[in-house]
Amino acid sequence: MTRLIKKDGNLKYALTSGEACVESISVGETVKIECEINCNAGVITSTDSKITPDKVHFPFVNPATGPLFVKDAKPGQALAVTIHEMELDEIGYTALYPGSGMFPDWVRRKEFGHHTRAMRVADGFVHWSETKRLPIQPMVGVIGVAPVHGGVLTVDNGVHGGNLDVQEIGPGSTVTFDIHQDGAGLYLGDCHALQGDGECVGMGATEIGARVTFSVAVVDKPKRLTWPRIETATHIATLGCARPLEDAMRTAFEEMVYWLADDYGFTEAEAYLFLGQIAEARCTQMVNPKYTYICKVAKHLLT
Repeated sequence: MTRLIKKDGNLKYALTSGEACVESISVGETVKIECEINCNAGVITSTDSKITPDKVHFPFVNPATGPLFVKDAKPGQALAVTIHEMELDEIGYTALYPGSGMFPDWVRRKEFGHHTRAMRVADGFVHWSETKRLPIQPMVGVIGVAPVHGGVLTVDNGVHGGNLDVQEIGPGSTVTFDIHQDGAGLYLGDCHALQGDGECVGMGATEIGARVTFSVAVVDKPKRLTWPRIETATHIATLGCARPLEDAMRTAFEEMVYWLADDYGFTEAEAYLFLGQIAEARCTQMVNPKYTYICKVAKHLLT
């Protein structure tokens, strides 16, 4: 039986090392967790809803549900989170919000002004307009564990995860994190029905509330795991988050060199050369305090 963890009373705006856990879960247990839309409940209620400054208060966006205490999870191990299914709400939105985006006019905060497009999400599509339907690609934008110390806002990211905004983190994928605290302290939130590469607008994905069904495993920590790693049916992937963008890319590629060398029989030099031929890489978002870059390798090339 799948256990439901409700969002009410369990929403947080930072992933924190000292936060009391709201629920305990076991390895192998199937759990469904409610995730609130990024601008909080009650703002987007219909396709006529609008985002206005009096309704959104940075940095109190991207509420994440948690933390969850994973039984038997200890520092020195790794937490593997497998996402099985995502049930989306029927209304999502995207918006232009001055000061948040790829081209922020941070002094005057004018840009294009405030624009909201709220959309129906149904039958496997984002209904962009009467003539355009966009196939959904559900993903979890915020996912991570408690950091080594202190707290990191849910608008930000780091080696603990957080606001990664990676399209590959969705149904069928497994994300592995270094565990820093007893019980791991797992958080999930900020779900998207669809997101373009770069998430070029600050609220640029189809933001939406969702229920995420997942399970966890506690595994031996990979030899040189630092940043979260992803495995899908077709690829392995590493992440890096940094500014400037080239540092995020370097980190993602460095992590992949280590993974290929430690688990797939390459020397580091061979792994680096191999990536020069076959790497699939891109910036998944550049609107958070630190950009996210992904490096992917197709599994069929490793067999």
